[in-house]
Amino acid sequence: MNARHVLVIALLALAALFIGWFGPHPSPIAELLVFAAPPLALAMGVLRGVRVASFWAGVLALAWFSHGVMVAWSRPAERGFALAEVVLALVIVFAASLPGLRARFAKKRA
Repeated sequence: MNARHVLVIALLALAALFIGWFGPHPSPIAELLVFAAPPLALAMGVLRGVRVASFWAGVLALAWFSHGVMVAWSRPAERGFALAEVVLALVIVFAASLPGLRARFAKKRA
């Protein structure tokens, strides 16, 4: 399994997490559009081979990481969802960065 597959799986898992987290709320439409739609759109972009989709997934993962840490710290009832968000955000950052890191540190062939 390569980094692209891991990235797509992590983005879809994050979207599913947000749907499970915000779906039961009385008015989940805005929350689902703000939280679940971006990882779904980025997963579709990565699958289609759009190069900037991986970049934006990594950038947005930093915001998801920050959100997860903030919620885990401030709302104990939602700590499980928040920590899962933190873990998935870290997976997304590493999966989005891995191809560039491999290219950067690959041994140069003579």
